[in-house]
Amino acid sequence: MKQITPIYILSGFLGSGKTTLLQKLIDFWQEQDLLPAVIMNEIGDVNLDVLLVKEQVPMTEMLSGCICCTSRGDLSSEIANLIHKDSPDVIVVEATGVANPLEILDGVTEAALYLKIDLKGLITVVDSEHLLQLYREQGGKTYRLMQEQIRCASVLLLNKIDRVRAEEVDTLNTIVASWNSYAPVIPSVKCDVDILSMLGNMRAELPVAGSSLSQSEHLHASHDHVMVYTHYFNEAVDSEAFEELIANLPREVYRAKGILTFSDTNSRFLFQYAFREPDFLKINPQGDVPDVAVFIGEHFSRSSLADALRALENSKT
Repeated sequence: MKQITPIYILSGFLGSGKTTLLQKLIDFWQEQDLLPAVIMNEIGDVNLDVLLVKEQVPMTEMLSGCICCTSRGDLSSEIANLIHKDSPDVIVVEATGVANPLEILDGVTEAALYLKIDLKGLITVVDSEHLLQLYREQGGKTYRLMQEQIRCASVLLLNKIDRVRAEEVDTLNTIVASWNSYAPVIPSVKCDVDILSMLGNMRAELPVAGSSLSQSEHLHASHDHVMVYTHYFNEAVDSEAFEELIANLPREVYRAKGILTFSDTNSRFLFQYAFREPDFLKINPQGDVPDVAVFIGEHFSRSSLADALRALENSKT
């Protein structure tokens, strides 16, 4: 069985400390004899942060555009290239500070249509002093973008906490909780945090040296605060039953896509779901492409959706 590659997205506004945290993540995994890989996105033509990443870490750069705008379609290709070339144990996507995290999530999940990957979650690093300033001004694109980055996070680092007064820390916690009451909030200075504890707070299955996540472990992981759920099918499913499941998805799921084999048609289909409208296209994919469905939303029940999909596979219809 192919290894399922865990993927983490690292988000946060410019200067928040993302690259500092990235270095600490790399050190953490290397100490476990694991091979991390990195995809770095920069909106300009030059990325100086790349000089801070260790030479032995497989890395690719996406320059001259934000992933969520001009180069989003290339992200899945870069993930595929890293997996095929370097076989990393884990991948981190560090997004440019002006990226919309929901669009990055959508870009990463494109790769799940033909690769065994597991999107673990989104780590958002927040500059505490900058957030407090923007909150007081209550306006502008930067403020709205920081809101979105916080709202989408699986775990939040309130970084540079030493630059605000003690009474302002309570204000920051209240602000963050009003935008995202689900994600654990970790105060930090220079992103100096317990990495194991941070990843554990995401309820992510950490890769262990010398082993890989099995498909069943991936499917049975339980975490109801998750924006992306990827389901790999072991069996073909009935087309009408699947269409009924899609028609009754909760409103918290606003995007889905996948490749499926239908038992009653003996054909494979690409399906897309957006704005509560499904679309199916008959395809003949080349190579070893798994049957998979990817669901994107906010705070929906991953476990309930997994149960419903497994029930389809087990049905004798």
